[in-house]
Amino acid sequence: MRILFATFWQIPHVGGVWKYMNQLKNRYELLGHTVDIIGFTQGHKALAVINRNIFIPTPAGQPPMAESNDPIIGSYSSLLDIYINCFKQIDLSEYNVIHAQDIFSSIAVNRLKHPQTATVTTMHGCVAQEIIDAHYHGQIENRSIEGVQYFCQLEKQGAEASDCTIVANRWMYEKLISQFDVSSQQLNILHYGYDIEAFTASAKETTNMKKPRNKKVIIFTGRFTPFKGVRFLIEALSMLKKTRHDWVCWLVGSGPEENELKKLVKEARLEKDIVFLGQRDDIPALLQQSDMLILPTLIENQPLSVIEAQLSGKAIIACQVGGVPEMIQHGMTGMLVPPKNAYPLYETIAYLLQEPAFLNNLGMRAKHFADDYWRLGPAIDRVIAVYQKALKTKQI
Repeated sequence: MRILFATFWQIPHVGGVWKYMNQLKNRYELLGHTVDIIGFTQGHKALAVINRNIFIPTPAGQPPMAESNDPIIGSYSSLLDIYINCFKQIDLSEYNVIHAQDIFSSIAVNRLKHPQTATVTTMHGCVAQEIIDAHYHGQIENRSIEGVQYFCQLEKQGAEASDCTIVANRWMYEKLISQFDVSSQQLNILHYGYDIEAFTASAKETTNMKKPRNKKVIIFTGRFTPFKGVRFLIEALSMLKKTRHDWVCWLVGSGPEENELKKLVKEARLEKDIVFLGQRDDIPALLQQSDMLILPTLIENQPLSVIEAQLSGKAIIACQVGGVPEMIQHGMTGMLVPPKNAYPLYETIAYLLQEPAFLNNLGMRAKHFADDYWRLGPAIDRVIAVYQKALKTKQI
C-alpha cells in the first residue's frame, strides 16, 4: 500500500504524535508499504511532504482572519483554510490510504481525497477540550459561547469525516459518543504500540546526568504547558522539602510555561532540588537513572511518558484523568491521585520514598505489564486491519 500520514501540527516536533507516526512508518516500510508524512513546517512557512522534499509555501505575512467575533476562531479557521488550499496541490490519487492524525487534517483530507482512497483518522486526544481550556480558561467573562460551539463542532466533524476513526482507549471512545454524538460504529479502540527493542537499546546509551548519591530521583518528562500541571508538582515538592531531603527532581522538557515554573521554583527556594534539564533526546537513559516518574497532568489521552516509564520499570504517580486510569492499576502498576491538588501528590511521593520495597515493586509490576501490553507488532496488525476495513468501503 501507499500510505500518507497527515497532521495539522508543525513537523518535526517533540511529542507522542510525531513518535507514533514515525514508529508506524518504520514498521510499515519493513512490511513493504510506502509511507509519506505531510504537515506544516516550523512557523507555518510551508506545507511539506518532508520525506520527499516537497514544500508548498504558505502565503507570506499574517494570514487573513476569518470573519468572527472571536479571534481564536478566526486564527484556527484561517490557518485551516491555508492548510486546505496548500493540500490541494498534492496529488492524493496515488495513495491507497490517508491516515489523518487530528481533527483538522481529518476535515481537510476528507474534503480533498480521491474517491477510491480510504481515509482513517486517529484521535490522539480531545482537541476541542484542549483548545477551549487553553484559550477560554473556563472563566465565564472570557469564555466565548461561539468559540465553544465552533470547536465542539470541529471535534465531531473531524471524528466523523473519515471512513474509520481510531481512538486509543475507552475514555476517548465514550467521550466522543456521549459528548459529541459520534456513532459507535465509526470508532475503533486500538491502544498504541511501542518499539520496545529500540527503546531498550536507547536506555543503554550514556547520559551526562548521574544520579546523586543517597538520593532518589523524581522525574517529569513532557511539555511545560498548563495542561501538564507541573506547578502542582512544584507545590508538592515544596511541602516534601519540609520533611525529607533525600531526593532531587529532574524536569525534562520545554514549553511556554517554562519561565513561570522557574520563577515558582525560585520563590520556593528549591533551585538546588529541582533541576530543569531542557529538551533532551536521552530520556530512556535518564529514566534508568530515576526512581519514579510524576505526571501531574490535568488532561491526557495515552501519555508517552507513562509508557516509557513503565518500560523502564519505574514507579509512576499520575493524575486520575482521561485515559491514564486505563494504563495504570492503582497500587499495583502505579499510583493515581486527583488532579489540581498538590497535597495528595505530596503524600504519595512521601509514602513511596518511605517505602522503598513498595516503590521497587510498583516498577517491576509496571514493566511486566508494559512488556506485553505495548508490543508494537500486534498494534501494527490492528491498525492495518482498520485500513483494510476502510478500503472495503471503496469496493461497495
